[in-house]
Amino acid sequence: MSAQTIKIGLVSISDRASAGTYQDLGLPNLQDWLDKALTTPWQALTRLIPDEKSEIEFTLKQLVDEESCSLILTTGGTGPAIRDVTPEATLAIGDREMPGFGEQMRQISLNFVPTAILSRQVAVIRKQCLIINLPGQPKAIAQTLEGLKDEAGKQTVHGIFAAVPYCLDLIGAPYIETNAEIVQAFRPKSATKK
Repeated sequence: MSAQTIKIGLVSISDRASAGTYQDLGLPNLQDWLDKALTTPWQALTRLIPDEKSEIEFTLKQLVDEESCSLILTTGGTGPAIRDVTPEATLAIGDREMPGFGEQMRQISLNFVPTAILSRQVAVIRKQCLIINLPGQPKAIAQTLEGLKDEAGKQTVHGIFAAVPYCLDLIGAPYIETNAEIVQAFRPKSATKK
């Protein structure tokens, strides 16, 4: 049985990067991480857009409703600055909120910087798609997705991506598998395909 290719939307939200003032690092870092972490075939649909609530809402809706993405990862625009409106736009187009993702990302980031409490990342479900706002810094993206490991490589704090495959199962999205060396997907035994 061949695995179904999953469409994943990757959205970098930055006024300066979208205007060409500096090079966007979010999209290439997300693509590299997913290439290492997923063993299931996947297709990236990338967007680089400014911090404009209406444009973020339009982009997220288009990726779900027209492009049939099953997972969307955004980066940028989640702080307390006036132009940071990614969470508001994400909540506006979501059908249901998934607060555990934001809670866990802040918990992981607090191990590194006290300003993690200023982060406002959220996650929602729209139709059969999970949308997660990730931090803006590439290092923080990997930390929140993978979690924390000790010097021996043993997982000490779970990253958020461990829960993503089972969440996708529950909302009717394609079944995905991960490279356990990067992130071990968690599913109940009854939900694991052989």
